[in-house]
Amino acid sequence: MHFTSEQRLDGGVLEREFTLGEIPGILWTPAAASAPAPLILLGHPGGLRTMYPRLAARARHAAADGFAAAAIELPGSGERPRWAAAERARADLRRVLEAGEPVGDEIIDALILPLVEKAVPEWQALLDVLLSLPGIGGPVGYSGGVISLGVRLVVVEPRISAAVLFAGSFVPRAMFEEARQVAIPLHVLLQWDDEGNDRQAALDLFDAFGSKEKTLHANLGGHTGVPQFAGDAAAQFFTRHLK
Repeated sequence: MHFTSEQRLDGGVLEREFTLGEIPGILWTPAAASAPAPLILLGHPGGLRTMYPRLAARARHAAADGFAAAAIELPGSGERPRWAAAERARADLRRVLEAGEPVGDEIIDALILPLVEKAVPEWQALLDVLLSLPGIGGPVGYSGGVISLGVRLVVVEPRISAAVLFAGSFVPRAMFEEARQVAIPLHVLLQWDDEGNDRQAALDLFDAFGSKEKTLHANLGGHTGVPQFAGDAAAQFFTRHLK
């Protein structure tokens, strides 16, 4: 990991941009604490620069509760090299949506499954490095989307002990079997009127999760209309399970 810049945000939060190999990312750590801070990995749909205002707000909220937080760019997004297969899948998705046609399994699989295969090992490599840094320790949580990426990550990564998953992306049928293997506490956020989300698929995925403790927090509104109190509830979930 190579840090490329740093700045202090409100409340003494230290924000550092870095590269992990060729992957750009951002690390936020709270003001000096007497013990290593638990860590939350901030998932997002890609475009680290575009997503920065929302990611930074989530990170500042996490830091106020005593957590470090980090995010990396997804394969084929933002400043990373274009990925031809992903570009084709996105074009197919746009074509179907513009025509008002249903999004078929073939398009969903092509869009999501290769992304999961590429991204999850990168998040694991990030975790290896972050947990070796002074001031950061376990336990670890995952928060955000793409929800299929989150599902795979919490199944294969034993260092993650709780997760907040954002329902709001297409879910391949193969992910339902993986969801049954999830055993950690889950808090799932669902925007009931999300224009780009298959609500029934999100509900079916929640039903499939094997966790003994799982909560579905559904609110009226579109994709970006998550109310403040929903974010507060997610923060309280992490405080219960990571401290």
